[in-house]
Amino acid sequence: MDPVTTTPSFSDQSARSLRRTPVQRRSAERLTRILDACAGLLDECGYEELSTRAVALRAEVPIGSVYRFFSNKRALVDALAQRNLEHYAERVTERLGRITEGDWRAGMDVFLDEYVAMKRTAPGFSLVDFGTQIPVGDPASDPNHRVADTFTDLLTPHLDREPDDDLRRVFLVAVETADSLVRLAFRIDPAGDERIIAEVRLLLHAYLAESLDPRRPRTPRTPPAKL
Repeated sequence: MDPVTTTPSFSDQSARSLRRTPVQRRSAERLTRILDACAGLLDECGYEELSTRAVALRAEVPIGSVYRFFSNKRALVDALAQRNLEHYAERVTERLGRITEGDWRAGMDVFLDEYVAMKRTAPGFSLVDFGTQIPVGDPASDPNHRVADTFTDLLTPHLDREPDDDLRRVFLVAVETADSLVRLAFRIDPAGDERIIAEVRLLLHAYLAESLDPRRPRTPRTPPAKL
């Protein structure tokens, strides 16, 4: 039997994608190998050709080990998408610690730069990213809402702002816009068209300035009157 030791932590969202949360280091390492194998196979064969058996072979684990954690390949890929988000948050958090407090433009650049970097380098990310391109998980759970919430929770401590509903809505619009345009950049160029990414940066800076520049007057966020 595996000795019980300290294992990598798993978020509540990750745990919901798993049939069983690993409590032993060997099980956690096996789960990591399964997710790594899934990511590599997604790059090679795409989602439709992905199978739990192929993942087990690539990870060098029995097929039963895959089903121990995941009911099907949709749950497996959903867990990979959530792991991507957690890795993204870790990378962003580390870089935000080095920016000047109140410099929201530098913070925004961190979010965009790390997203583009993962698009270019993280296995399987071009298909799965945070779960937005293939139908995985709960249809009612919008991954961009999770990204926007992560964005809000990580950036607002640097801004001396309360993460109220208005600010969360502004960040959600920013995330949805950036997501769509970064996808365009990678459709134009598999490495990510730098000119499109530069336009995304300009657009985000201009849009967020009204809400985040401290001395800039804000346009009231009220819906138009119904006719």
